[in-house]
Amino acid sequence: MRNRNHLVIMAGGVGSRFWPMSTEERPKQFIDVLGVGRSLLQLTMDRFSGVIEHDNIWVVTNKNYADIVREQLPEIPADHVLCEPCRRNTAPCIAYVSWRIKSQDPKANVVVTPSDHIVTDVEEFRRVVKQCLKFTEDSDAIVTLGMKPTRPETGYGYIQADLSMSSMRNKEIYRVDSFKEKPNLEKATEYIKDRSYFWNAGIFIWNVSTIVNAFRVFQPTLSKIFESMLPIYGTDKEQEMIDKRYPECQNISVDYAIMEQVEEIFVCPADFGWSDLGTWGSLLMQSKRDLYGNSVIGENVQLYETHNCIVHTLQNSRVVIQGLDGYIVAEQDGKLLICKLSEEQRIKDFRN
Repeated sequence: MRNRNHLVIMAGGVGSRFWPMSTEERPKQFIDVLGVGRSLLQLTMDRFSGVIEHDNIWVVTNKNYADIVREQLPEIPADHVLCEPCRRNTAPCIAYVSWRIKSQDPKANVVVTPSDHIVTDVEEFRRVVKQCLKFTEDSDAIVTLGMKPTRPETGYGYIQADLSMSSMRNKEIYRVDSFKEKPNLEKATEYIKDRSYFWNAGIFIWNVSTIVNAFRVFQPTLSKIFESMLPIYGTDKEQEMIDKRYPECQNISVDYAIMEQVEEIFVCPADFGWSDLGTWGSLLMQSKRDLYGNSVIGENVQLYETHNCIVHTLQNSRVVIQGLDGYIVAEQDGKLLICKLSEEQRIKDFRN
């Protein structure tokens, strides 16, 4: 029996917050941030092993990164790397790949994920995703994963769930009450005191007919663009037409375009050690730390009288650090960064 489960990895971001490791030419999703020999993109594919077959994996990326994707994920079909000619946020990205998949498999069941997150409990992640795919395969429901918050985080959006009653078909899945934008610290503190709020991980599960119909209802202009290209999907004319029509798409997130408008939307609260690794500070929190709060990613590093630092040096340089507290030390290709963790938002200014 054919496996109708598909995976979509969104890998078009130009994130260079992990400078000097990441740059606009090679953003963080293509880098071995954790020092494990696999990039974040490769780790994303790896954690779906046993859930999604390689032939059913799709990557949507900027055309400038297509060769990197094919180099890092040689297991997936080359024509499953879909190339955006310009950045238009997540709604056009998801619309494009949804129509593309539907043209090939009208009954496909799809999970959509960013490419630059980490998960520490992979087995629990797979269990959650499998049950959500089962929930959506024969229904018009959309499921999003909600991460149980561990702190009043201001860098994530939140999902408020109606915990008064779970779904009759799955006791771990609840209706969504509302989506909340990234809050200030006061509001985030309120959210985590209320057990009905969860971090929005940006991971969605649906069957392809459900999401295509949602675009038709709530984003008719966008849907007409991709509907009009049905005859050329999978042909040698596809990229030419995408290059022509994609810039016409509105720059809008799938949260605004679809999630905040549909009725049959659910959340599955989960806890599998998730982080979107948006900052050096989040990498420190997710990494193994020594007794002094330091995380070292690299082989030839010695620390003395040093506390609460993140050190990332995967190249062969010998690194000796004494007397730092709360710093980033990172080296890549002849570039060395030494910066206070509390000032990391200024890195983009320093590197210029």
